[in-house]
Amino acid sequence: MIFANLTRCLVVVFPVGIILTIGCSTPSGGGGAGVGSIDAGEGESQPDTSPSYFPSDSIWYQDVSAAPLDGQSAEVIAWLEAAGGWGTGQMRVDFSIEVLQADEDVELLSFVPTDDHFSPDCDLTGMPVPPGGALEGEDGYACESDGDCHLIVVQESTSTLYEMWRADINGDEFSGGCLAVWDLSRVYPPSGRGENCTSADAAGYPIAPLLFTADEVAAGSIDHAIRFILPNDRIRNGVYVHPATHSTGATAGPASAPPYGARLRLRSDYPVDTLPSDGARVVARAMQTYGMFLADGGNIALTAQSDRFTTAKWEDLLGTRDLTDLQVSDFEMVEAGERFIYTGNCVREL
Repeated sequence: MIFANLTRCLVVVFPVGIILTIGCSTPSGGGGAGVGSIDAGEGESQPDTSPSYFPSDSIWYQDVSAAPLDGQSAEVIAWLEAAGGWGTGQMRVDFSIEVLQADEDVELLSFVPTDDHFSPDCDLTGMPVPPGGALEGEDGYACESDGDCHLIVVQESTSTLYEMWRADINGDEFSGGCLAVWDLSRVYPPSGRGENCTSADAAGYPIAPLLFTADEVAAGSIDHAIRFILPNDRIRNGVYVHPATHSTGATAGPASAPPYGARLRLRSDYPVDTLPSDGARVVARAMQTYGMFLADGGNIALTAQSDRFTTAKWEDLLGTRDLTDLQVSDFEMVEAGERFIYTGNCVREL
Protein backbone atom coordinates (compact mmCIF):
# COMPACT_ATOMS: atom_id res chain seq x y z
CA MET A 1 0.00 0.00 0.00
CA ILE A 2 1.10 3.57 -0.65
CA PHE A 3 -0.12 6.20 1.78
CA ALA A 4 0.85 9.82 2.24
CA ASN A 5 0.36 12.65 4.70
CA LEU A 6 0.05 16.30 3.72
CA THR A 7 3.66 16.84 2.89
CA ARG A 8 5.38 13.49 2.59
CA CYS A 9 4.79 9.84 1.80
CA LEU A 10 5.16 6.70 3.81
CA VAL A 11 5.69 3.71 1.57
CA VAL A 12 4.36 0.51 3.12
CA VAL A 13 2.91 -1.94 1.04
CA PHE A 14 -21.99 -6.77 0.09
CA PRO A 15 -24.51 -8.05 -0.72
CA VAL A 16 -26.05 -4.62 -1.20
CA GLY A 17 -29.69 -5.04 -0.64
CA ILE A 18 -31.57 -3.35 2.16
CA ILE A 19 -30.41 0.24 2.31
CA LEU A 20 -29.79 1.60 5.77
CA THR A 21 -31.58 4.90 6.25
CA ILE A 22 -31.27 5.57 9.97
CA GLY A 23 -30.85 9.33 10.07
CA CYS A 24 -28.21 9.56 12.76
CA SER A 25 -25.27 11.91 12.53
CA THR A 26 -21.66 10.85 12.44
CA PRO A 27 -19.92 11.04 15.83
CA SER A 28 -17.41 13.85 15.90
CA GLY A 29 -14.91 15.44 18.21
CA GLY A 30 -12.33 13.74 20.34
CA GLY A 31 -12.72 11.31 23.14
CA GLY A 32 -14.88 8.33 23.70
CA ALA A 33 -14.35 5.95 26.57
CA GLY A 34 -10.92 5.08 27.82
CA VAL A 35 -9.30 1.97 26.39
CA GLY A 36 -9.73 -1.27 28.23
CA SER A 37 -8.03 -4.54 27.41
CA ILE A 38 -9.28 -5.79 24.02
CA ASP A 39 -8.26 -9.13 22.56
CA ALA A 40 -9.43 -11.50 19.88
CA GLY A 41 -12.28 -12.66 22.10
CA GLU A 42 -11.60 -16.39 22.21
CA GLY A 43 -14.83 -18.30 21.84
CA GLU A 44 -16.68 -15.28 20.44
CA SER A 45 -17.36 -14.49 16.83
CA GLN A 46 -18.76 -11.72 14.67
CA PRO A 47 -22.23 -12.17 13.19
CA ASP A 48 -22.21 -13.65 9.72
CA THR A 49 -24.62 -11.15 8.18
CA SER A 50 -23.22 -8.53 5.83
CA PRO A 51 -24.01 -4.85 6.46
CA SER A 52 -25.28 -2.56 3.74
CA TYR A 53 -23.48 0.65 2.86
CA PHE A 54 -24.78 4.09 1.88
CA PRO A 55 -28.01 4.86 -0.03
CA SER A 56 -28.65 3.04 -3.29
CA ASP A 57 -27.96 6.09 -5.46
CA SER A 58 -24.37 6.37 -4.21
CA ILE A 59 -21.68 6.12 -6.87
CA TRP A 60 -20.54 2.68 -5.69
CA TYR A 61 -23.83 1.17 -6.94
CA GLN A 62 -23.98 2.98 -10.29
CA ASP A 63 -24.44 0.74 -13.33
CA VAL A 64 -21.78 1.87 -15.79
CA SER A 65 -22.20 -0.91 -18.34
CA ALA A 66 -23.34 1.65 -20.92
CA ALA A 67 -21.40 4.67 -19.65
CA PRO A 68 -19.24 6.54 -22.18
CA LEU A 69 -15.52 5.93 -22.28
CA ASP A 70 -13.02 8.46 -21.07
CA GLY A 71 -11.19 10.33 -23.82
CA GLN A 72 -7.94 8.82 -22.53
CA SER A 73 -9.26 5.28 -22.24
CA ALA A 74 -7.29 3.74 -25.12
CA GLU A 75 -4.15 5.65 -24.14
CA VAL A 76 -4.35 4.65 -20.48
CA ILE A 77 -5.02 0.98 -21.21
CA ALA A 78 -2.19 0.80 -23.77
CA TRP A 79 0.26 2.50 -21.43
CA LEU A 80 -0.69 0.32 -18.47
CA GLU A 81 -0.32 -2.83 -20.55
CA ALA A 82 3.14 -1.74 -21.74
CA ALA A 83 4.14 -0.82 -18.17
CA GLY A 84 3.54 -4.37 -16.93
CA GLY A 85 -0.19 -4.55 -16.31
CA TRP A 86 -1.45 -5.55 -12.90
CA GLY A 87 0.92 -5.88 -9.96
CA THR A 88 2.72 -9.26 -10.10
CA GLY A 89 1.79 -9.22 -13.81
CA GLN A 90 -1.48 -11.04 -13.13
CA MET A 91 -4.90 -10.14 -11.75
CA ARG A 92 -4.92 -11.80 -8.36
CA VAL A 93 -7.25 -11.50 -5.35
CA ASP A 94 -6.35 -10.56 -1.77
CA PHE A 95 -8.68 -11.98 0.90
CA SER A 96 -7.28 -10.35 4.05
CA ILE A 97 -9.38 -7.28 4.92
CA GLU A 98 -11.89 -7.74 7.76
CA VAL A 99 -15.16 -5.84 8.16
CA LEU A 100 -16.50 -6.02 11.70
CA GLN A 101 -19.92 -5.19 13.09
CA ALA A 102 -20.48 -3.42 16.39
CA ASP A 103 -23.75 -3.43 18.32
CA GLU A 104 -25.01 -0.19 19.79
CA ASP A 105 -23.75 -1.16 23.25
CA VAL A 106 -20.10 -1.45 22.14
CA GLU A 107 -18.30 1.46 23.78
CA LEU A 108 -16.29 3.97 21.82
CA LEU A 109 -12.61 3.71 22.60
CA SER A 110 -10.22 6.62 22.29
CA PHE A 111 -6.86 6.09 20.60
CA VAL A 112 -3.47 7.74 20.52
CA PRO A 113 -2.79 9.08 17.00
CA THR A 114 0.49 8.03 15.43
CA ASP A 115 2.56 9.67 12.71
CA ASP A 116 0.20 7.98 10.24
CA HIS A 117 -2.70 10.15 11.46
CA PHE A 118 -2.88 13.36 9.40
CA SER A 119 -4.70 16.59 10.18
CA PRO A 120 -7.20 17.76 9.07
CA ASP A 121 -7.72 14.73 6.82
CA CYS A 122 -8.28 12.18 9.57
CA ASP A 123 -10.84 12.03 12.36
CA LEU A 124 -9.97 11.86 16.05
CA THR A 125 -13.08 10.40 17.60
CA GLY A 126 -13.87 7.35 19.67
CA MET A 127 -14.13 4.09 17.73
CA PRO A 128 -16.17 0.96 18.58
CA VAL A 129 -14.02 -2.16 18.95
CA PRO A 130 -16.25 -5.26 19.10
CA PRO A 131 -15.11 -8.38 20.98
CA GLY A 132 -13.99 -11.23 18.77
CA GLY A 133 -12.75 -9.09 15.92
CA ALA A 134 -9.42 -8.70 14.18
CA LEU A 135 -7.34 -6.33 12.09
CA GLU A 136 -6.52 -6.96 8.46
CA GLY A 137 -4.00 -9.79 8.26
CA GLU A 138 -3.99 -10.44 12.02
CA ASP A 139 -5.53 -12.94 14.43
CA GLY A 140 -6.64 -10.22 16.84
CA TYR A 141 -6.31 -6.49 17.38
CA ALA A 142 -2.52 -6.33 17.73
CA CYS A 143 -0.67 -5.22 14.60
CA GLU A 144 2.08 -7.82 14.95
CA SER A 145 3.03 -8.07 11.28
CA ASP A 146 3.61 -4.31 10.91
CA GLY A 147 1.37 -4.34 7.84
CA ASP A 148 -1.52 -2.10 6.82
CA CYS A 149 -3.59 -3.40 9.79
CA HIS A 150 -6.86 -1.82 8.68
CA LEU A 151 -9.54 -1.76 11.38
CA ILE A 152 -12.95 -1.47 9.73
CA VAL A 153 -16.11 -1.42 11.84
CA VAL A 154 -19.75 -0.90 10.87
CA GLN A 155 -22.18 0.27 13.56
CA GLU A 156 -25.60 0.04 11.95
CA SER A 157 -27.42 1.42 15.00
CA THR A 158 -25.70 4.78 14.46
CA SER A 159 -25.47 4.47 10.66
CA THR A 160 -21.70 4.85 10.88
CA LEU A 161 -18.70 3.25 9.18
CA TYR A 162 -15.31 3.56 10.89
CA GLU A 163 -12.17 2.83 8.85
CA MET A 164 -8.70 3.12 10.35
CA TRP A 165 -5.31 2.51 8.77
CA ARG A 166 -2.43 1.14 10.85
CA ALA A 167 -4.45 0.34 13.99
CA ASP A 168 -2.73 -1.43 16.89
CA ILE A 169 -4.30 -2.50 20.21
CA ASN A 170 -2.06 -4.13 22.78
CA GLY A 171 -3.68 -4.63 26.18
CA ASP A 172 -4.96 -1.23 27.25
CA GLU A 173 -2.95 0.69 24.65
CA PHE A 174 -4.75 1.68 21.45
CA SER A 175 -2.79 3.60 18.81
CA GLY A 176 -3.91 4.33 15.29
CA GLY A 177 -3.17 5.98 12.00
CA CYS A 178 -5.69 7.72 9.79
CA LEU A 179 -9.31 7.22 10.86
CA ALA A 180 -12.10 8.13 8.44
CA VAL A 181 -15.64 8.15 9.81
CA TRP A 182 -18.41 7.83 7.23
CA ASP A 183 -22.14 8.59 7.61
CA LEU A 184 -23.92 5.64 5.98
CA SER A 185 -27.18 7.57 5.57
CA ARG A 186 -25.50 10.18 3.35
CA VAL A 187 -24.95 10.33 -0.38
CA TYR A 188 -21.54 11.96 -0.45
CA PRO A 189 -20.79 14.59 -3.10
CA PRO A 190 -18.10 13.94 -5.73
CA SER A 191 -15.62 15.71 -3.45
CA GLY A 192 -16.28 13.22 -0.65
CA ARG A 193 -15.05 14.43 2.72
CA GLY A 194 -13.04 17.21 1.04
CA GLU A 195 -10.63 17.94 -1.80
CA ASN A 196 -7.05 16.78 -1.25
CA CYS A 197 -8.18 14.80 1.80
CA THR A 198 -7.14 11.21 2.35
CA SER A 199 -8.91 8.45 4.27
CA ALA A 200 -7.93 4.96 5.37
CA ASP A 201 -7.18 4.41 1.66
CA ALA A 202 -4.88 6.57 -0.43
CA ALA A 203 -7.61 7.67 -2.87
CA GLY A 204 -9.67 9.18 -0.06
CA TYR A 205 -12.87 7.17 -0.36
CA PRO A 206 -14.26 4.34 1.80
CA ILE A 207 -12.99 0.78 1.56
CA ALA A 208 -15.87 -1.38 2.80
CA PRO A 209 -18.47 -0.74 0.06
CA LEU A 210 -15.92 -1.79 -2.58
CA LEU A 211 -15.03 -5.14 -1.01
CA PHE A 212 -16.80 -8.20 -2.39
CA THR A 213 -17.65 -11.01 0.00
CA ALA A 214 -17.88 -14.79 -0.10
CA ASP A 215 -21.57 -14.52 0.73
CA GLU A 216 -22.16 -12.26 -2.29
CA VAL A 217 -20.29 -14.58 -4.62
CA ALA A 218 -22.12 -17.62 -3.23
CA ALA A 219 -25.42 -15.82 -3.86
CA GLY A 220 -24.32 -15.23 -7.46
CA SER A 221 -24.32 -11.44 -7.59
CA ILE A 222 -22.05 -8.54 -6.60
CA ASP A 223 -24.13 -5.38 -6.88
CA HIS A 224 -21.44 -2.73 -6.51
CA ALA A 225 -18.12 -1.57 -7.86
CA ILE A 226 -14.90 -3.29 -6.72
CA ARG A 227 -11.69 -1.93 -5.17
CA PHE A 228 -8.48 -2.43 -7.13
CA ILE A 229 -4.87 -1.34 -6.68
CA LEU A 230 -1.79 -0.92 -8.83
CA PRO A 231 1.95 -0.62 -8.21
CA ASN A 232 2.95 2.92 -7.33
CA ASP A 233 4.85 3.52 -10.56
CA ARG A 234 1.72 2.65 -12.58
CA ILE A 235 -0.47 5.36 -10.99
CA ARG A 236 -0.46 8.86 -12.41
CA ASN A 237 1.70 11.24 -10.41
CA GLY A 238 0.00 14.04 -8.49
CA VAL A 239 -3.42 13.85 -10.17
CA TYR A 240 -6.76 12.36 -9.12
CA VAL A 241 -10.31 12.19 -10.46
CA HIS A 242 -13.54 11.98 -8.49
CA PRO A 243 -14.67 10.10 -6.49
CA ALA A 244 -11.03 10.11 -5.35
CA THR A 245 -10.08 13.19 -3.37
CA HIS A 246 -6.40 12.46 -2.85
CA SER A 247 -3.21 11.31 -4.51
CA THR A 248 0.27 10.90 -3.04
CA GLY A 249 3.75 12.20 -3.67
CA ALA A 250 4.87 8.61 -4.15
CA THR A 251 2.97 7.91 -7.36
CA ALA A 252 5.27 8.02 -10.36
CA GLY A 253 3.23 7.33 -13.49
CA PRO A 254 3.12 9.77 -16.44
CA ALA A 255 0.08 11.60 -17.84
CA SER A 256 -0.96 8.41 -19.67
CA ALA A 257 -1.12 6.40 -16.43
CA PRO A 258 -4.48 5.94 -14.64
CA PRO A 259 -5.03 8.43 -11.79
CA TYR A 260 -6.50 7.64 -8.40
CA GLY A 261 -10.27 7.44 -8.81
CA ALA A 262 -10.10 5.91 -12.29
CA ARG A 263 -12.98 3.50 -12.93
CA LEU A 264 -12.10 0.60 -15.19
CA ARG A 265 -14.77 -1.63 -16.70
CA LEU A 266 -14.39 -5.13 -18.10
CA ARG A 267 -15.34 -5.08 -21.79
CA SER A 268 -18.88 -6.25 -22.49
CA ASP A 269 -17.62 -8.66 -25.16
CA TYR A 270 -15.24 -10.47 -22.82
CA PRO A 271 -16.13 -14.21 -22.83
CA VAL A 272 -16.95 -14.52 -19.12
CA ASP A 273 -18.00 -18.15 -19.50
CA THR A 274 -14.39 -19.12 -20.26
CA LEU A 275 -13.24 -18.22 -16.72
CA PRO A 276 -12.35 -21.25 -14.57
CA SER A 277 -14.91 -21.00 -11.75
CA ASP A 278 -18.42 -19.81 -11.00
CA GLY A 279 -16.94 -17.40 -8.47
CA ALA A 280 -14.65 -15.85 -11.06
CA ARG A 281 -17.59 -15.39 -13.40
CA VAL A 282 -19.60 -13.60 -10.68
CA VAL A 283 -16.72 -11.17 -10.08
CA ALA A 284 -16.23 -10.60 -13.81
CA ARG A 285 -19.90 -9.80 -14.37
CA ALA A 286 -19.73 -7.23 -11.56
CA MET A 287 -16.74 -5.62 -13.26
CA GLN A 288 -18.73 -5.43 -16.51
CA THR A 289 -21.70 -3.79 -14.78
CA TYR A 290 -20.22 -1.66 -11.99
CA GLY A 291 -16.53 -1.54 -12.82
CA MET A 292 -13.69 -1.13 -10.35
CA PHE A 293 -12.13 1.93 -8.72
CA LEU A 294 -8.38 2.55 -8.36
CA ALA A 295 -8.04 3.03 -4.61
CA ASP A 296 -4.48 2.44 -3.45
CA GLY A 297 -0.98 1.36 -4.35
CA GLY A 298 0.20 -2.24 -4.11
CA ASN A 299 0.61 -5.50 -5.99
CA ILE A 300 -2.45 -7.73 -5.52
CA ALA A 301 -4.99 -6.16 -7.84
CA LEU A 302 -8.38 -7.06 -6.34
CA THR A 303 -9.53 -6.90 -2.73
CA ALA A 304 -12.13 -9.24 -1.30
CA GLN A 305 -13.36 -9.28 2.26
CA SER A 306 -12.00 -12.01 4.52
CA ASP A 307 -14.36 -14.94 5.04
CA ARG A 308 -13.57 -15.19 8.76
CA PHE A 309 -17.02 -13.85 9.67
CA THR A 310 -19.07 -14.86 6.63
CA THR A 311 -21.23 -17.93 6.14
CA ALA A 312 -19.75 -18.89 2.76
CA LYS A 313 -16.02 -19.59 2.51
CA TRP A 314 -13.60 -18.63 -0.25
CA GLU A 315 -12.05 -22.08 -0.57
CA ASP A 316 -15.37 -23.29 -1.95
CA LEU A 317 -15.83 -20.37 -4.35
CA LEU A 318 -12.77 -18.49 -5.61
CA GLY A 319 -9.01 -18.87 -5.61
CA THR A 320 -6.50 -16.04 -5.63
CA ARG A 321 -5.53 -16.87 -9.25
CA ASP A 322 -8.98 -17.59 -10.72
CA LEU A 323 -9.03 -14.24 -12.55
CA THR A 324 -5.52 -14.30 -14.01
CA ASP A 325 -6.93 -14.67 -17.52
CA LEU A 326 -8.12 -11.05 -17.29
CA GLN A 327 -5.54 -8.79 -18.89
CA VAL A 328 -5.37 -5.00 -18.75
CA SER A 329 -6.30 -5.00 -22.44
CA ASP A 330 -9.66 -6.57 -21.51
CA PHE A 331 -10.66 -3.35 -19.71
CA GLU A 332 -11.60 0.19 -20.65
CA MET A 333 -11.71 3.41 -18.64
CA VAL A 334 -15.10 4.96 -17.93
CA GLU A 335 -15.46 8.74 -18.38
CA ALA A 336 -13.58 10.27 -15.43
CA GLY A 337 -14.28 13.97 -15.81
CA GLU A 338 -12.07 16.72 -14.46
CA ARG A 339 -8.47 15.96 -13.50
CA PHE A 340 -7.55 17.49 -10.14
CA ILE A 341 -4.00 18.45 -9.23
CA TYR A 342 -3.03 17.08 -5.83
CA THR A 343 -1.73 19.89 -3.61
CA GLY A 344 -1.52 18.15 -0.24
CA ASN A 345 -3.73 20.85 1.32
CA CYS A 346 -6.81 19.03 2.61
CA VAL A 347 -9.94 21.15 2.84
CA ARG A 348 -12.49 19.18 4.88
CA GLU A 349 -16.09 19.62 3.80
CA LEU A 350 -17.71 16.77 5.74
